[in-house]
Amino acid sequence: MKIRILELLEGARQARGTAVIIDVLRAFSLECYLYAYGAEKVRPVGSVEEAFALREAHPGSLLVGERQGKMCEGFDFGNTPSGIPPEAVSGRLIFHTTSAGTQGILAASGADRILTGSLVNARAVADYLLREQPEEVSLVCMGNGGIRRAEEDVLCAEYIRSLLLGNPLPDLAERIRRLPTHGAEHFFRPETQEIFPEADFWLCMQADRFPFALEVRKDREGFISVKREVPPAELSRTEGFSAVLSRKGDSSAEEADAKEREAE
Repeated sequence: MKIRILELLEGARQARGTAVIIDVLRAFSLECYLYAYGAEKVRPVGSVEEAFALREAHPGSLLVGERQGKMCEGFDFGNTPSGIPPEAVSGRLIFHTTSAGTQGILAASGADRILTGSLVNARAVADYLLREQPEEVSLVCMGNGGIRRAEEDVLCAEYIRSLLLGNPLPDLAERIRRLPTHGAEHFFRPETQEIFPEADFWLCMQADRFPFALEVRKDREGFISVKREVPPAELSRTEGFSAVLSRKGDSSAEEADAKEREAE
């Protein structure tokens, strides 16, 4: 298996084989939470205008997304896992558009297959790839807005690569602990909490929380993220990842667990 790590929109354009489009904060972490909360389908969309047209064509559907981190005007929810109640999305069709993650899906036109990736389902993505055994894997770190490197996306790509090579990163927890002061500072500033709540950061750092991969397929209506369960025997939670969490992180994790139980 040939494995490459690429970055930003240009990296997505260069992706070949099976592309894993990575957006940890927050697009593809959020899509995992949406499915865990009981969403019927999640469809990644490129533009705000397309999202509005699709909602018009599908009464009862929801629009979720952001531009420059802020919820798009007229949308139902922003790109925030901590800000979406499970009862609001359970059983609903969701159209999702973001500044980086969903743009990477559109840009990866040279790939044979597309998965999305985040820390919350990184091991499931790796196990899915190991089961499928593609000849080439392109791990694409979408970064901030698709134009600036994001350390959390690079970390996720390196973690998935390490799992594919059978040598898991020994310093995953330590590198996550550094992110609040090395790349994710905006989730901890009082003046940006309305757009980038700290709770989102901790939810997106729950490494290997979900036992499923999300494969992006295309049909006559556009893209759709399809949930691919990975057999439990193939999964094991990352040792020590919970130690990464501060008291605030533990609270966010417990709240997310409660939300998932409510959605079941």
